[in-house]
Amino acid sequence: MVIIFDVGGVLIDWNPEYVFRDLIPDAEKRRFFFDNICTHHWNIEQNAGRSLADATALLLSEWPEWEREIRAFYDQWEGMLGGPIQETVDLLRELRDGGEHRLLALTNWSAETFPVALDRYEFLHWFEGIVVSGAEKTRKPFADIYQILLNRYSVAPERAVFIDDSLKNVVAAESAGIQGIHFQDAAQLRVALAEMGMI
Repeated sequence: MVIIFDVGGVLIDWNPEYVFRDLIPDAEKRRFFFDNICTHHWNIEQNAGRSLADATALLLSEWPEWEREIRAFYDQWEGMLGGPIQETVDLLRELRDGGEHRLLALTNWSAETFPVALDRYEFLHWFEGIVVSGAEKTRKPFADIYQILLNRYSVAPERAVFIDDSLKNVVAAESAGIQGIHFQDAAQLRVALAEMGMI
């Protein structure tokens, strides 16, 4: 079987609040910033291949009075990495050491920032391969990114299971014929994999 892991939220803790709690101490002002300026929708376009420079320039043209905070989003991006989600990394290690299953990863991540994670987290090198959305110019939950992984690594969808903390991404994988696990925490994931006979 092939086990396909999401990365952010499953193996790595990432949260802009780690930087912006200090940069914008006022909670209401900080919420405005994330709801209206550096929004989730804006960020996922970088995950789909838009350059960080273009993304920053777009916001600076619309919100020049927020220049310091907008530039900080990528200037201080590494500070948003909270570290490994250790219990899931431990489970990944068990799967790697067991050697019974192929291990792949499929992540929504900017191609410009993912090398930072590759340098920082040795466990990312345990995978046979990683499909990074920003490098492919598409992202989950669009169907084409799942097909890219299946084709690139010669994976039969019925022989694969996909793990993601986003339910819509899991549903999209299931639409591609891949078994899905909606990740909650490492303990829940362990139970789900055991029920599938994977561990």
